[in-house]
Amino acid sequence: MARIFCIANQKGGVGKTTTAINLAAGIAAHQQRVLLVDLDPQGNGTMGSGIDKRALTTSVYQVLLGMTDVATARQHAEHGGYDVLGANRELAGAEVELVELEHRETRLKVALDVVSDQYEFILIDCPPSLSLLTLNGLCAAHGVIIPMQCEYFALEGLADLVNTIQRVAAHLNPDLRIIGLLRVMFDPRMTLQQQVSEQLEAKFGDKVFSTIIPRNVRLAEAPSYGLPGVAYDRASKGAQAYIAFGAEMIERVSTL
Repeated sequence: MARIFCIANQKGGVGKTTTAINLAAGIAAHQQRVLLVDLDPQGNGTMGSGIDKRALTTSVYQVLLGMTDVATARQHAEHGGYDVLGANRELAGAEVELVELEHRETRLKVALDVVSDQYEFILIDCPPSLSLLTLNGLCAAHGVIIPMQCEYFALEGLADLVNTIQRVAAHLNPDLRIIGLLRVMFDPRMTLQQQVSEQLEAKFGDKVFSTIIPRNVRLAEAPSYGLPGVAYDRASKGAQAYIAFGAEMIERVSTL
């Protein structure tokens, strides 16, 4: 059975999608079967995996509404080595349509249960808000990976996200836990980032992943070519960090 993880942060622009794409590719590089679920209507995770969101005939939108299943809607990201349940702007309409449906918070969980035995990992790229889509992701997941920049405002937002995860665990998904905090876009030359990083380690201890993702131009360039950074320039510092993070995730999951 797959281990299912949300990549979530209520703050935008913190590298959620970059982390989702490259973690999927990084884990796949260790010969693990991975499914990436794009739950963001912007569809950046889909495009960054080399799949044209405008050409999708079936997507996570149809899956959530019960019009198709995951096995039919998924596609293979050839260069990343993982499968993708894609998204496009149709998904924005699902917010309204889901409100009227029964079990609206658990529709993704039910859909993923059918294919769970086909993967070791299922990663869910959530939108940067606590929406019904994000709630579906949190209800389907065993745990949450929180990518964050080492900046003051990121610490402020982290407290809100932790409270949200605790509320979902209390009322909707008792299995949900924080798997770890991932420091991204890290620049060791900046004293503030070093200080915030130390504060995170002091407060959260082993919940902070030992892998640190550096600020890296090659990671930023990769999506414009429809490639994960791990496939675009495997030798870059950013790609090597995500491959190392993939190994750390595999190891951490084995101890859960």
